[in-house]
Amino acid sequence: MMMSENSTIRENLERVREQLAEAARRAGRQPEEIRLIGVSKTHPAEAVREAYEAGLRHFGENRVQEWEGKLPRLTDLQGTWHLIGHLQSNKAARAAKAFHSVDSVDDWSLAQRLDRAQGEKKSGEKLRVLLEVHMGGEESKSGVNEEELPALAERIVMCERLDMAGLMCIPPFQENPEEARPFFAALRGHRDSLEKRLGRKLPVLSMGMSHDFAAAIQEGATEIRVGTAIFGARAKVV
Repeated sequence: MMMSENSTIRENLERVREQLAEAARRAGRQPEEIRLIGVSKTHPAEAVREAYEAGLRHFGENRVQEWEGKLPRLTDLQGTWHLIGHLQSNKAARAAKAFHSVDSVDDWSLAQRLDRAQGEKKSGEKLRVLLEVHMGGEESKSGVNEEELPALAERIVMCERLDMAGLMCIPPFQENPEEARPFFAALRGHRDSLEKRLGRKLPVLSMGMSHDFAAAIQEGATEIRVGTAIFGARAKVV
């Protein structure tokens, strides 16, 4: 997605929204069916606030510690905070406290810890979770293996304090975004199979990023995660 080095977050966000709407129209869908998550990892709290003031309400972060450092400066915002990066089990309690949704659950131990941590909160609300599916065989990527997904889903759906809303994936990077479509289609297929197996709806398909979200929308994405096209190049994490 092309953008000017001098463009503002507000201008970038408007451009992304236009591209989202156009992709939805080409897919015969309504733009309102697709939630835009701004990936604010490595960007300062001020960038999150600027995007919020431009109308963005959902934000994705990769690391618990980084988000904990930003959150005190953003407590007045009514945003929804998503953890989209790999989460170690020993940080589950902190994640449940700092985020509204953990979109990268990939094993039973982690789910159990999140369930316990959510139970310690006084709100009584369930924690939304997505299961991250490992697609493409890249060793550097996390996620539950496709073959092990049904068994994991059957266990997590029984967690009383977790709301398993759907699936997420990060397919191998493709220079041609159209080449990512088979991965997106496969994730949709896994979701459809799980709905039949579990006898319940899994409405969320989180797939597609700055360079390939149009292809993901063609394949049924309900949430797209866009960072660079909104916030610009990532700042270096020290």
